Amino acid sequence: MGFDTLGLSKAVLEAIEESGYTTPTPIQAQAIPLILEGRDVIGASQTGTGKTAAFALPSLSKLTPMGKPQILVLEPTRELAHQVAEQFIKYGKHTGLKVALLYGGVGLGQQTEELKAGADIVVATPGRLVDHFYRATMRFGELKVLILDEVDRMLDMGFLPQVRKIVNLCPWDERQTLFFSATMPPAIQTFAQWCLREPISIEIARRAVASTITHAFYPVAMDQRDELLLALLDQTDYHSVMIFTRTRKEADEVTAMLKIKGHPKVAAMHSDISQVDRMKALAGFKDGTYEVLVATDVAARGIDISGVSHVINYRVPENAEDYVHRIGRTGRAEAEGDAFTLLTADELDYAKSVEIFVDQKIQRRKLENFPYIYTALLDDSPPKPVRKKPVGGGKKKRR
Repeated sequence: MGFDTLGLSKAVLEAIEESGYTTPTPIQAQAIPLILEGRDVIGASQTGTGKTAAFALPSLSKLTPMGKPQILVLEPTRELAHQVAEQFIKYGKHTGLKVALLYGGVGLGQQTEELKAGADIVVATPGRLVDHFYRATMRFGELKVLILDEVDRMLDMGFLPQVRKIVNLCPWDERQTLFFSATMPPAIQTFAQWCLREPISIEIARRAVASTITHAFYPVAMDQRDELLLALLDQTDYHSVMIFTRTRKEADEVTAMLKIKGHPKVAAMHSDISQVDRMKALAGFKDGTYEVLVATDVAARGIDISGVSHVINYRVPENAEDYVHRIGRTGRAEAEGDAFTLLTADELDYAKSVEIFVDQKIQRRKLENFPYIYTALLDDSPPKPVRKKPVGGGKKKRR
């Protein structure tokens, strides 16, 4: 099956061909015909399965330029909103449809100008969209398609009241609603029943953890977490590393500690950092200016980062699903990758949840010659020989 068999418009097919895509992914093959028919759709699909194109391609195919918002896409983070807007621009470049991108952390001026210029498509985070509504720069009267993306993440981040308000502002009679989420807990199912009409559900099988990723838990006493992190970085031959923390404060503290301890090419990325600096950190990590990116889960989902050789969890994620999203930053496109997780005694339950979720026992390791403070966790951790960084141009090996 090719894209040309799905009923997409000529203008959109031309953009797809220019992008070099020939075969739709499973979520695209199932969702596109339903969306073109005007049906409300619930898509349960993880990031990385092509779901942005699954809702963007048919939505673009159905509209003609009007100069007023006809498509509204809600995203939980600025980075995801930015990437989705870029996809709409890419696939809609021959349609004449204009895109406005609305998110917080930057001034309102440029966004207001994009809306005044006649945006047909609005991609937004919930808080900033509500700001524009109160300023009378965003109106919903001509809206035809409402797309709620990464809904589970939006609810996790506390956006449900704002999202409910936005849904209530959108027309009901003529509105098509598309609902995409990686997971479908009961709260989301209830919310979907409230805002969708006779939806068709599409569920794509959970993406397996890449077989090219090597997993390891590194047990350590709570007081030695920073020391072990430094030892791992110093004794590992890495190309680029993403370190995930639970909180924004923790990300800042780890970033500062690494700089002090001899890792200057490090940047932080979380929601308290300005949008300009976040985009700068992301760009610098992609081009090699930074070798280490310390991030909260704002960078775990959806963000397009390739070539990451190692992911290190500074703490075990409280949600096992987040573990999969985090380590998905490495081992992409059949490349090898390593996922290291620092494990302390208070996180054993989280570690067990992760192992159940990924359906495998994760090896416990300890570093040779590291001056461990005793913790009972070490009793089950066989020593792992440390491969030193190659000296002088020898062949590089990853530990």
